[in-house]
Amino acid sequence: MSLRISGAATALLCASAAGLGAQAPTLVMPKVSPRATVGQTVGLTTITITYDRPAVGGREIWGKLVPYDSVWRAGANENTVIDFSSAVRMSGQEVPAGRYGLHMIPTASDWTVILSRQANAWGSFSYDPKEDQLRVKTKPLPSEPEERLVYTFEAPGADSVVAVLRWEKLAVPITIAVNTKQVIADSLRVQLRGLPKFFWQPWAQAAAWCNANDVNLAEATQWAQNSIALQENFTNLRVKAALLEKQGDSTAAGTLRARSFTLANEADINTYGYQLLAQGKTDSAIAVFRKNVKDYPRSWNVYDSLGEGLAKKGDRKQAIEAYTKARKMVQDATQQKRIDGIVAGLT
Repeated sequence: MSLRISGAATALLCASAAGLGAQAPTLVMPKVSPRATVGQTVGLTTITITYDRPAVGGREIWGKLVPYDSVWRAGANENTVIDFSSAVRMSGQEVPAGRYGLHMIPTASDWTVILSRQANAWGSFSYDPKEDQLRVKTKPLPSEPEERLVYTFEAPGADSVVAVLRWEKLAVPITIAVNTKQVIADSLRVQLRGLPKFFWQPWAQAAAWCNANDVNLAEATQWAQNSIALQENFTNLRVKAALLEKQGDSTAAGTLRARSFTLANEADINTYGYQLLAQGKTDSAIAVFRKNVKDYPRSWNVYDSLGEGLAKKGDRKQAIEAYTKARKMVQDATQQKRIDGIVAGLT
């Protein structure tokens, strides 16, 4: 049986087809220069570059396909975009957090890198220098051949990273610096406005970080006090004491340290001892571990820690004695085996 369509139906289908043809949707097809995104975190600052990747394709690039002394989109198609989650610096100039159109002016020698506050344009065709956030100079370097333009992040550190454009046989470095300590301090301030504010630990942790990094000391002292107000203990008293010491108030610092020992438990003193060991203050650590032995003579762990301190000092005889006491008291088979191994290495 064949399907028969009436003349009226045929006319209707033709009319519908004609109508659909007039409004035909555009199909999504692959780009000749594919889209790419690359990112790098420096401290708490996230830097991303989104761009399209043209190919060399046998063409002469520099000074030909990409003319010298003209603003170039530093990629293909729409804007190449660089995004900073917090403020950064380029060649000493401050760049606020945000999205920027990335453009370059290639020359036969030094290049100019441009950040534009307009990040949604098509390439550099509507580029307006009035929208510049900054311009910096950079010197391209010879590089291994790269068929498709690519951005990489190189030499990442605690406070800086180098974004590099690579294409054909050229590498264009852009050094980006971050005030990581200030970014972290600002982040801690924001975090402490949320749920962490109701617990003593986050206040103490934030204050201790500032103390360790010599930043935001006055505010950090208040953070330590906020922790103490929630629950006074060995940890937060000593954090505040350290901050006061750095700010010149050694008398108040000494009072807080003395107070901290009256509240300390076995774990507090043990942790403090290991902190001293990490700082190379072995004799002080041993004194602290001995205090724990005196206060908690039924704990195998205090003898174990004392043994470690004595071993680090090189006092094998006393270290073996301390470890032997710990071995007699501990019930856990894994710990017994560990201590046996340590003692065997000391004898």
